[in-house]
Amino acid sequence: MSRIGKSPITLPADVTFEIKDDVITVKGKLGELTQKLTDNITVKVEDGVIVLERPSESKVHKAKHGLYRSLINNMIEGVSKGWTKQLELVGVGYRASNQGQVLDLALGFSHNIILEVAPEVKVETVVEKGKNSIIKLTSYDKQLVGAVAAKIRSFRKPEPYKGKGIKFVGELLRKKAGKSA
Repeated sequence: MSRIGKSPITLPADVTFEIKDDVITVKGKLGELTQKLTDNITVKVEDGVIVLERPSESKVHKAKHGLYRSLINNMIEGVSKGWTKQLELVGVGYRASNQGQVLDLALGFSHNIILEVAPEVKVETVVEKGKNSIIKLTSYDKQLVGAVAAKIRSFRKPEPYKGKGIKFVGELLRKKAGKSA
């Protein structure tokens, strides 16, 4: 029962949408993305509105119907507006800095972690005195931004007692009570 797959996608004026041999190409002001279609999901473009249809009511086709609708919508939104993820470094001495696409993280280890980020992702670090460092990741590819953010977070996940580590901005952490005497 894919209600997501049934909803149409409106195509912005500055985005071009093309289907060729089950490969969808979306071009916009920020970049270009491609996605291959499988499982006989048909895509129709009429008057700037994209509608996806499935061949049957089987469970596999229903699942792919909603999946491809979400992927296409994320591609269109990415090439027109872009995607942003923000990570916050919580902890004494936890710092982040960048020179171009190279991110330098000081996370309490004996050495700094140096990560070279993909060229499609724009990296920016915000450091204010008395506040936690923030890493801003921006790109037109939602999957790539999420993967880079998950990689950075994996270096020092927030721990449940003090909350130290790398967390997403706005993320609520469940803290545990410490040892009671």
